[in-house]
Amino acid sequence: MSSLATKTHPLLNNLPPFLTWRALGFRTICSGRLGFAPCEPAPPTPAPSVAGTKVLETFKEEFEIGSRLITLETGKIARFANGAVVLGMDETKVLSTVTSSKGDSVRDFLPLTVDYQEKQFAQGVIPNTYMRREGAPKERELLVGRIIDRPIRPLFPAGFYHEVQVMASVLSSDGKQDPDVMAANATSAALMLSDIPWGGPIGMIRIGRICGQFIVNPTMDELSLSDLNLVYACTREKTLMIDVQAREISEKDLEAGLRLAHPEAVKYLEPQIRLAEKAGKQKKEYKLSMISEQTLEKVSNLAEAHIEAVFTDPSYSKFERGEALDKIGQDVKKALEEECDEESLQVLPKAVDTVRKRVIRKRIIAEGVRVDGRQLDEVRPIYCESGNLPILHGSSLFSRGDTQVLCTVTLGAPAEAQRLESLVGPPTKRFMLHYSFPPFCINEVGKRVGLNRREVGHGTLAEKALLAVLPPENDFPYTVRVNSEVMASDGSTSMATVCGGSMALMDAGIPLQEHVAGVSVGLVSEVDPSTGEIKDYRILTDILGLEDHLGDMDFKIAGTRIGVTAIQLDIKPAGIPLDIICECLEHAHKGRLQILDHMEREISAPRTQDDRNSPRLATLKYDNDTLRRLIGPLGGRISVSDGTLTVVAKNRSVMEKVLEKVDFIIGREIEVGGIYKGVVTSVKEYGAFVEFNGGQQGLLHVSELSHEPQHQNWHITSATDIIFEGLLKIFNWQSMFHKVSRVSDVVSVGQQLSLRCIGQDVRGNIKLSLKAVSPRPGTDVKGVVEGSVPVNKQATDVWASVGDVSNGQNPELPMRKNETPGVNSSTSSTPAVLIRSAAECDEEEKASGFSQSSKSTLKSTLASKSNSKPKKSTSQSDFFSSTNIQKSTSFSQREREKLAECLFGTEDGDEDNKGTRAEAIVSAKNLKLGTKVAAKVYQVRAHGLVLDLGGGIRGMYRFENNEKKDFVVGDELLVKCSSFTGKGIPVVSLVDS
Repeated sequence: MSSLATKTHPLLNNLPPFLTWRALGFRTICSGRLGFAPCEPAPPTPAPSVAGTKVLETFKEEFEIGSRLITLETGKIARFANGAVVLGMDETKVLSTVTSSKGDSVRDFLPLTVDYQEKQFAQGVIPNTYMRREGAPKERELLVGRIIDRPIRPLFPAGFYHEVQVMASVLSSDGKQDPDVMAANATSAALMLSDIPWGGPIGMIRIGRICGQFIVNPTMDELSLSDLNLVYACTREKTLMIDVQAREISEKDLEAGLRLAHPEAVKYLEPQIRLAEKAGKQKKEYKLSMISEQTLEKVSNLAEAHIEAVFTDPSYSKFERGEALDKIGQDVKKALEEECDEESLQVLPKAVDTVRKRVIRKRIIAEGVRVDGRQLDEVRPIYCESGNLPILHGSSLFSRGDTQVLCTVTLGAPAEAQRLESLVGPPTKRFMLHYSFPPFCINEVGKRVGLNRREVGHGTLAEKALLAVLPPENDFPYTVRVNSEVMASDGSTSMATVCGGSMALMDAGIPLQEHVAGVSVGLVSEVDPSTGEIKDYRILTDILGLEDHLGDMDFKIAGTRIGVTAIQLDIKPAGIPLDIICECLEHAHKGRLQILDHMEREISAPRTQDDRNSPRLATLKYDNDTLRRLIGPLGGRISVSDGTLTVVAKNRSVMEKVLEKVDFIIGREIEVGGIYKGVVTSVKEYGAFVEFNGGQQGLLHVSELSHEPQHQNWHITSATDIIFEGLLKIFNWQSMFHKVSRVSDVVSVGQQLSLRCIGQDVRGNIKLSLKAVSPRPGTDVKGVVEGSVPVNKQATDVWASVGDVSNGQNPELPMRKNETPGVNSSTSSTPAVLIRSAAECDEEEKASGFSQSSKSTLKSTLASKSNSKPKKSTSQSDFFSSTNIQKSTSFSQREREKLAECLFGTEDGDEDNKGTRAEAIVSAKNLKLGTKVAAKVYQVRAHGLVLDLGGGIRGMYRFENNEKKDFVVGDELLVKCSSFTGKGIPVVSLVDS
């Protein structure tokens, strides 16, 4: 057609598209004619694309263990992983994934890596780090990784040396459940789903015990009350892993807990099998690196006799034995090289090790004799030494055979406790044990890097073993760090760390409840090749490093004479029957007692001597406002919490200096009988004012300067003699006649003194005494230490070595400084005055010997003597100038006037008021309601008078309505004490004359 159209209309081929026939609506040329094309509908506009809904095929299993609903789920997240499972319990969910390398690397071990991670988003918290990111693995993450690794490793098939990686992470945590056990069970389920060959599944369970009752899957709150934290992993029939922390639980109770844990852990197996049947992959055929029987027989023929000769000679030391075995391996290598047996050369190290294992296990089972010649239950020779580094807080050296550890103890303040950032558990840890395994301890060259999983695991095991015997934090608030440095290693250095750490803690004076010792128990078994069951076995006590390597298990058990405190079980075969595990407990108990005997002979109780390096810690109670005044004292470390000040010093002398500095800046609770250091600020004729205890003022009266009374040469007439002697006894005026003529002869401004607080007067003024801390003439006073302060245990607790703890309590009512209502502060405010009722005053007067009977006796004596004499007005000057009394030159004019005024009244007084004036002799103790006092106007104010009542006491008189107010300073008034103000100031009324 087109050719016809081209011949008819040759220009049609050159027309633009919009002028073509079809564009103009014409039909195409047909038989040389043109026609209109019919109208066709426009093609439909395609609809916009919309993403479809993806359906995630998930599989889920639910079951209940220990009243907890547990879920296993797969298929929703981490779908590319070889195996991935999310295990949930309540609101805590843990994801575990497993992967395996695809290559066939040549190696002779299983490179299994387990990484466990707790990110803070799981509890809705942003990390408290500078970068606000999670950093390197924490100790807890490494420990949980070990808990997952230990039970799953033995179940990989022999010769499977492909790299396997397990990654477990917490997705959410409600803080009620510890995610470690959940992560292990999730890992088992993920391995079951993967194509990796593995002999699982396994079940892991946690058992607690409260008040003798076992609890399955306890919460974190229940664990805090439990005396047992047992983590148990197993297959359907055999035990794989045990991890225990306990408070001296007996072997019998521990066995009961283990037998309860096994059936509970088995409940995890069926749900994993059902989930694997639904969503599991077909197990892949991996290449296994196995030693052929021909190669093993050839190496055995060349090396077995020589190896047996080395193992039967107990004279070999560890390194001599190792060198002899290495020489045998070199000889076998030369023989194979001569034969050009390349296949055997590739697996030679593994083959020689297999022959060694066969020889030593056969000899132990057949003859019951070990490599070093010991019996099966024999413990190696032990050496113990405590205090070998005397300058440290505590130290010890422990050796068992060739294994040796050096342990040291360092004490610190509570604020130095380790801060923990885990999802569960306490936020801080006050007891830390750090285990170090340097390369030189096995005569190797190596580098010291960061946290090592093995070091963290061994240190934590020893830490749990010792934690059970530490005193409670309320009784011993120190932060304690134990360092264990392995000096030589030949088996069970972690148990040696337990023994050395216990001795070092006692050497530091820490009041441990009991010594703790540890021993490692091994197992050598003979297995039936056809059934895999154990036909015969031997239990070894205190295993060597070689026995650990060539044996079936390393069962570390630590405890006291009373019970077990920590356990860690690691095995090599695919499980050990629980009956054999329980049998090992008794073997470990016997070995532990032997070690405890040696330790107790070296140090059986905490150190009590007060040497210069014994650390000190004091906890003082203050209100928060007072603490803000503190300037950091030199020579010690302080930590401040709500109302509590804790001081840590290197030794006793530094502690005394620090506390003295604290006393000077802040002050301490003032107690009657306490000895304080102060500085004299002013000297008066009646005594000295002393500043002490953080700026408080006290009065050192002249009568408290010296013990010896003044020997006066008085010549008194018989009548005056009776009156004078009566006054001395009634008013206790003997202290007025002291040996010191002037205060400045004894003390001076700026002088530092050690003084004893002997009480306080009615206005709250603190009374101090110098003679109370000075020995009396002719006596030898011991035990009074200058600057010492008797400590009220509720206010100040000073922890030191045993025997150096202050438990004294002063029966006197303490005086407090800066007290605030509702604050339990030992430096509370000293009241401005002491407000007492008349009845209370009478009781105190009776206690002090100043009773109404004594006053009436005085009045009757005065009356009888006055009646026998002619009435005559005797002045003060006449009395002292007469021949009746000859005064000493050291008796001051003021004292003479005071005594004469007390005896005879003033010169202007009349006979009628003499009895009243005798009654008006007041002091801080005898002032009470109704007492009549001769007072002088001290100040005249708008609404009343301030009166001088004598003895330094001020009183207040209020003007009544329309009362005469023309008083002047110095006017004498006869007043009566009618009441006391809220601050204890006497309020008086006028007495009609």
